Amino acid sequence: MTLSRLFAAVASSPCLRNNYRAPFFSMNTNIFREYDIRGIVGEQLTDETVGILSRAIGTFFVKNGATRIAIGYDARESSPRFCEIISHGLNASGCDVVLIGMVPTPVLYHTAFTKDVDGGVMITGSHNPPHHNGFKICLGNTTLFGSQIQEIKEIALSGVFEIGSGSVGSIDVLDDYVADIVSKISFGRRKLKAVVDAGNGMGSVTAVPIYNRLGVELVELFTEPDSTFPNHHPDPTVTENLQDTIRAVHEHKADVGIAFDGDGDRIGIIDETGRIIWGDELMILLSRTVLAERPGSTIIAEVKCSQNLFNDIEKHGGTAIMERAGHSIIKSRMKETGAVLAGEMSGHIFFADRFYGFDDAAYAGARLLEILSKTDKKLSELFDGIPETYSTPELRVDCPDETKFEVVAKVAQHFSQTNKVITIDGARIIFDHGWGLVRASNTQAILVLRFEAVSQEHLDAIKKDVDRFLATVIG
Repeated sequence: MTLSRLFAAVASSPCLRNNYRAPFFSMNTNIFREYDIRGIVGEQLTDETVGILSRAIGTFFVKNGATRIAIGYDARESSPRFCEIISHGLNASGCDVVLIGMVPTPVLYHTAFTKDVDGGVMITGSHNPPHHNGFKICLGNTTLFGSQIQEIKEIALSGVFEIGSGSVGSIDVLDDYVADIVSKISFGRRKLKAVVDAGNGMGSVTAVPIYNRLGVELVELFTEPDSTFPNHHPDPTVTENLQDTIRAVHEHKADVGIAFDGDGDRIGIIDETGRIIWGDELMILLSRTVLAERPGSTIIAEVKCSQNLFNDIEKHGGTAIMERAGHSIIKSRMKETGAVLAGEMSGHIFFADRFYGFDDAAYAGARLLEILSKTDKKLSELFDGIPETYSTPELRVDCPDETKFEVVAKVAQHFSQTNKVITIDGARIIFDHGWGLVRASNTQAILVLRFEAVSQEHLDAIKKDVDRFLATVIG
């Protein structure tokens, strides 16, 4: 169906008048996730489905007094077409559209904070495979999640939409964004060399010009956006995806390697020895720096993070809060508590210190480079003194969307008979010498696992105990 026929069908559909569901109106409701709307292009996200979604999103905006909406999109093949469909649907609902072009997700967030708009839609599949796509939605400068996403679902299923007309314009926001980030960073005298690996995602669009302007010598890997991700998948939580960065750090004797996910809101770090610095380790360094300047501050970390992080925040005079995973949830909690910093194991880093409180990998990387520029120590040396623990990265186990939350509930029920279990997000099981976590992903059909202990022996034992029970439940 052509776009013109699609919108003619949507505009004339009886569903706009009396809740009648037109034949093309059925959709897979699994696309409505906790933090966003996402699915497989051509299957769950057809042009017809996106057309209906555009009207539902537009209706949600209008009902909440938002009528000037920014739209950005990533480099995926389907993204420009979806941008056109969303623009038409928002216009038909009475919203004016402001196009900001092909940008990383944090640039859409930055636009919501700094430009004359009432909200935004970012069209991105993030780190998911090329045939996936989705929509992250902001009302004002707040990212929607939970009940608000469900409200959009109910509007879409009801078929009752606001009717109006709107305009389409465009603005160039990248130069202002880069200038703003650079203005918030104060470099020392040390000259730095950094490897930047964008994995052919969107991160380099902003990171490269920012770090160049800060005077960092860059070694660029896969910085040309390519929706097929021909070199490696842009997900810095997976060790395999960081091997090119590690090799380049060794080869070029770089001070640090910085890797990005597909839409530029998550970061991965490699120290000068080639060791991976996971998100919770990075947070220890960042939190110490923030607490030195802002004593007593509140800092948030999610349930997958090392106990070392929570202990270190308290040790340095901060207040540590454990929270559910999810970028929208974390941002909401930061506003609620006045937290100046938050982070996730997955590499989402949120600065409200000298920044706006949203997750931006380019900015987080700049803050790390700022720290390194003011010390003669190597990055690896900055972690000296942290108690040694043994841990796994994020481990992922396939589990159907329909059963993953039930599986986690069974894990919590089973282990609560013998162990303390923290259930703010999944089941974080406390053992004598460590902990294990099983939680359902809110974005994929997987369970996310992580384990930490004081020795390799205890780590293996904890993991074996949890894996054994999981196998019986999933099997």
